[in-house]
Parts: sequence; C-alpha cells; structure tokens
Amino acid sequence: MVRLVLFDIDGTLIHTNGAGIKAFERAFATQFKIPDAVQGVKFAGRTDTGIARELFIRHGLAPTPENFRLFFDCYTDWLAHILPDCKGDLLPGVWQFIYHLQSLPDPPILGLLTGNIRLGAEIKLRHYSVWDFFTTGGFADDHEDRNQIAAIAYQRGSRVAGVKLKGEEVLVIGDTPLDIECGRAIGAKVLAVATGGSTEEALKSHRPDWTAPNLERVNVREICGR
Repeated sequence: MVRLVLFDIDGTLIHTNGAGIKAFERAFATQFKIPDAVQGVKFAGRTDTGIARELFIRHGLAPTPENFRLFFDCYTDWLAHILPDCKGDLLPGVWQFIYHLQSLPDPPILGLLTGNIRLGAEIKLRHYSVWDFFTTGGFADDHEDRNQIAAIAYQRGSRVAGVKLKGEEVLVIGDTPLDIECGRAIGAKVLAVATGGSTEEALKSHRPDWTAPNLERVNVREICGR
C-alpha cells in the first residue's frame, strides 16, 4: 500500500509556459549583465542549482555560495513577477487526482520531489493554488543531484509518517526519464505521465510501473493498492 506520494512539479502538476526559464534568463541579465544566458541549455528533469552551476561555469562566473544567493534571490523575484503573464495552468486531472488521493480510506502523505529550489516551488504552486496540499518534499536547495533529492524526500516523508517507509510504500510521479530514474534510486514505485516533453512510448522504454497520458487517466485505487 502506498503511504507517500512524491510529485515532480513542472510538466507533472503544472505547465508555466516557460516562466522558470524566462526568470532564469532575466535573473542572469539583471544580476550579472549577461543576456541570453540560457540559450541551448536543457531544463527538463534537471535541478535549478545544477543548471545555475552550468551557467556560471559557461559564462565565466565562479560558482560560489554568494553568486548562488545573488542569482536565486533575483530569480525568485522575477519568477513571481513573470508567472501571471505566462498564462500557464494545472495539467489535466491534477485536482481530480489529489482529491481521489485524499478521499482514500487511509490517504497517503503528499510531498514534492522536484528540481526547483523550495521558494521557487512554493511561488509556482501557490500561484496555481496547490502548494498547501503538500506536507513534505525534497528540493534543489537540498542537493544538485535528483537522486539525492529523492533520498531526502523519502527520509522526510518517513519522518512525517513516523516510521521508516519501505520503498514499495512510496510512489514517485513525474514526466521525464530522469524522474523515473530517481524513483528507482529509492526503490519506489513510479508513475510516468506524458504531460511534459516525453511521449508515453518514450517513457515506457524506461520501465516505470505505470504510464498514462495524464493524471486524469489514472486509477488512484489501483496504483495505491487500496
């Protein structure tokens, strides 16, 4: 029986029409006077801190704690400013899926497993009115490596549950092969949804436990073992 559900954010719960990428670009232009800093950089499935480090190195900036702080302070300001104009939305079935999870006889803990920094995750999910559903999680502030973030989210979820959860009691939900990989790294079950940049067939090749075109098409009782 699944007792902890860990959600990716971008491409799984929400689409922001590139608000995060735009905020990254404007933050580099504002803080470091580097225009078009993110051209050619892949964002899907990666961590904010890992992407920032790549960009620092690419543009000859030292990846120091001070530069990370300066960048992310500026990034979160831009993110909050840009989101309302990007006209993103929750992805299909998200409200219904969360409602069905909460309606189970013994509802699981809901958490986040994301490459967003925590404040960035909160800004995005508050904008779409879903932040308060999640009681725990792992974020890019915790580690640059998604697999390590998964381990941290797993540990925190176990603390909330008050018991060391087994891997099969954890469900990771994401939209990229990297989400599948980090779910496997903690021995969790994995549901892959084709609401981001990967097709359902491409996701199936990485052998998640389940795939679906979106969360609207998922049987919650089946995957949670109720």
